Amino acid sequence: MFARKSIYVVDDDSSMRRSMERLLRKHGFDAVAFESAGALLRYGCFEEACCIVLDINLDGESGISLRRRLASEGATVPVIYITGNDCQANQAAAMQSGCAAYLAKPFAASALIDSIERACAKDV
Repeated sequence: MFARKSIYVVDDDSSMRRSMERLLRKHGFDAVAFESAGALLRYGCFEEACCIVLDINLDGESGISLRRRLASEGATVPVIYITGNDCQANQAAAMQSGCAAYLAKPFAASALIDSIERACAKDV
């Protein structure tokens, strides 16, 4: 088992953020949601996160670029990418950036929970 910490969710779609927050709380996770890359960066506190669920296509910014920026600044929190624009280029870039998982929307709730549990287990 793993120590429960917060799951950070970054998605510019408010309904998707709310859905993921409800799902995560239902499964016993603390969820902290952000509407943009900037909101996440302003919040910081990455040591409090078990993992980050990160949309690849954020309004005006790439989730993959955000992940690379976090890594260059020393953040080691695992990232699970989600995307509504599944393509080989996104998959390849996600894998190269060092993600814990890659999920194409719509994804099964169990796929997200399983990915989070695997990512958080590595954080023990």
